[in-house]
Amino acid sequence: MLVVRTAKDEDVDQLYELIQESTYGLTTLKITKDQLLERVEQSQYAFTHSWRRPTGQPYVFVMEDLRNGHVVGTCSIYSKVGGFEPFYSYRIETSIHQSKMLNVRREIKMLHLYKEHNGPTEIGSLFLSPKYRGKGVGRLLSMSRFLYMAEFPERFDEETIAEMRGNVSADGFSPFWDAIGAHFFEIEFPQAETLTTVSKSFIAELMPPHPIYIPLLPKSAQETIGKVHADTEPALVLLNKEGFQHRDLIVIFDGGPVVHCATSQIRVVRESKSAEVVSIAESLKDCEPVLISNCQKEFRVCLGCLTADAGKAIIDRVTALELKLKVGSKLRYVPLRPA
Repeated sequence: MLVVRTAKDEDVDQLYELIQESTYGLTTLKITKDQLLERVEQSQYAFTHSWRRPTGQPYVFVMEDLRNGHVVGTCSIYSKVGGFEPFYSYRIETSIHQSKMLNVRREIKMLHLYKEHNGPTEIGSLFLSPKYRGKGVGRLLSMSRFLYMAEFPERFDEETIAEMRGNVSADGFSPFWDAIGAHFFEIEFPQAETLTTVSKSFIAELMPPHPIYIPLLPKSAQETIGKVHADTEPALVLLNKEGFQHRDLIVIFDGGPVVHCATSQIRVVRESKSAEVVSIAESLKDCEPVLISNCQKEFRVCLGCLTADAGKAIIDRVTALELKLKVGSKLRYVPLRPA
């Protein structure tokens, strides 16, 4: 049985071992064990305190296999990007170049360095052990965050984004980085993504502030702009079905797309419903499992069975145990997949 829950100090050893399996391009997971412990401690503070507005708190979740107590996945929400260190990306814009004498009119796309000090909520740091991929497990891990956002909307911004991993090879080579960033930073892509977990000041210091004309880039770099890594394609499809769309921003390091959605319009946020547990049954027959969460600060999510009507719910005993629910508890539920 799998449950997604808030991360705790005692998870750090297993969680750190898990993220060592992550590949290049998953920037927020390229951290030291001390940095991970600090992030989890900040997350526990965020989960257990009341907030009237987002100020950049991290919310770290882990997926636990209850059969063996192993941490097999993780994901996070960053309540707001920007602040003292801005959120950087490239904005794709179009420039018009024309000559009446030559009867030529060209629309040339270019990259503008974009920084946001008062940015949106960001979802990220999603990683699932390869042994557990498939059969909707990744969807359960990813969607769990949105149930939390639906239950505690005051903690998050009106807009949510996700930086999607771009084209990076298994040995850490990025055509996009090689075409732009490498010329100014004189470091390889793996080192650059690691540095961002410490400080982003070097971006403002070295990244060119002037527009970069896309046709002047090598063909190999142009072809990666707005494209995701092969392993990230399922995650992009999932987010697209939840309402996220790519507009005009890309990740400055590997050229992957930045996708956006109004927080209130994310499918899980928009369609999820809350109910009170009025009965716990030994089992529920002919029940299609749905995504269910408790509504407590010690947040937990799993796939489970319920029958609900007019704000009243009956759940099965296994789900009640996994989510630590009892009669009178409040829960939130939504179908795992869009209709």
